[in-house]
Amino acid sequence: MQPSNWLKKFQKNLRSSQTNAEYLLWYYLRNRNFQGFKFRRQHILQGYIVDFVCLQGKLIIEVDGGQHSEKQDYDDYRTQKLQKDGFQVLRFWNHEVLTNIEGVLEVIMNELQSR
Repeated sequence: MQPSNWLKKFQKNLRSSQTNAEYLLWYYLRNRNFQGFKFRRQHILQGYIVDFVCLQGKLIIEVDGGQHSEKQDYDDYRTQKLQKDGFQVLRFWNHEVLTNIEGVLEVIMNELQSR
């Protein structure tokens, strides 16, 4: 199923307006810099746009700001749908990425190695 035009436009907008935390994490994940794993950012998957995904490792990484505390039910539903297709979803708060990037990268690596 092809993504709709509005979803592709939204995807493009998200790519050009990354948060500081997303930008920092992308610095480490892009161009197969992270142990040779290929990550995509703001990728459309099952009708959703995920922040980062490693298709090879079936790993999705979401970097959440304060707005996500208000839509927990939606995030939970979305995570369940993605997990049904075998994806693991890791969630980090913006401040975690900005203040503990080494710890975040360690959690990601541990998950990829266990898959």
